[in-house]
Amino acid sequence: MNAPASYSPTTGSAEPRPHRGGSFLHDTWTVLLREAGPTVREPVGLAFTMVQPLLFLFLFGPLLGGSGGFAGGQPPWQWFVPGVLVLLCLFGPMMAGYTLLVELLGGSLERMLVSPLNRTAMLIGRTLKESVVLAVQAVLIVALALPLGFELHPLGVLAGLALLTVFGVGLGALSFTLALASQPNGELFYGVTQMLLFPLLLLSGVLLPLDSGPAWLRAAAAVNPVAYIADAERALFAGRFAEAVVLHGALAAAAVAAAGLALGTRAMRRGV
Repeated sequence: MNAPASYSPTTGSAEPRPHRGGSFLHDTWTVLLREAGPTVREPVGLAFTMVQPLLFLFLFGPLLGGSGGFAGGQPPWQWFVPGVLVLLCLFGPMMAGYTLLVELLGGSLERMLVSPLNRTAMLIGRTLKESVVLAVQAVLIVALALPLGFELHPLGVLAGLALLTVFGVGLGALSFTLALASQPNGELFYGVTQMLLFPLLLLSGVLLPLDSGPAWLRAAAAVNPVAYIADAERALFAGRFAEAVVLHGALAAAAVAAAGLALGTRAMRRGV
C-alpha cells in the first residue's frame, strides 16, 4: 500500500510522504534476524563458538577443583561457572564491532545507515545476536557442569543471563562506536580493544579471586565495572538475590548500557 500523499504549496500537487521505519521492536527484530543469519549458515564457526567455553570449563576448571572452597567459602564450580559466562560476554560483544568494521570498510553499512531503521534498534539488534549465542553457551556449560558439582538455581540463572544481556548491549554498542571512529583503516579499533580487553578481564576476578591480591590490585579492580558484574553473577547463580553485590552489578551493567547506547546512537547518526 502506498504512503498517503501530502499537498505541496510550492508545486500545487500532492507529494508522497517519506517512508518511516517500523516500530522500535520491529526494527530490533529485523536487525537481529539479519545478524543471526550468517551465524546459523556457518555451522563450523558456530560449532567452534560452542566448543570454546568448554575449553575453559574442562581445562581451567579442574585447577580449582582440588579446593574445598574459596572466595567466601563458595564451592569451586559454583564460583567458576558464572565467571566463565562473564568472560564470554566480555569477549563476544567487545569484539562485535569487528563485523561492523568489515561492513564499514566494504561499503555495505552505508546502505543500512540510509534506511529508515531506528539507529538505537540497529545497535540493540546487533548486540542481541551475541546474547542469543551466550544463552546457548550458558545452557551447554550449566548442563555439563551439573555432574561436576554445580548446583542449579533456575531463577538465578535467568536473572544472571538478563544482567549479562544488559551489559552485553552496552559493551557491544561501545564496540560499534569505536569501529565507526576507526575508519578508514580500523587500526584504532584493534589497538584499543587489545589494550582494554585483558586489563578488564584480569582485574575482574573472573578466573581467579582477587581477595588475596595486593592492595593496588584490589584498588584497580574497584573501578572495573566487570568486577561488580562478576560478583553479581555469582550471587545470582547461587540464588542469593538480596545481596548488595547484585544491586552494584545491576547499576554497573545499566551504566555501561546507557553510555554505550547514547554514544553508539550518536555515532550511527553521524555515520550516514
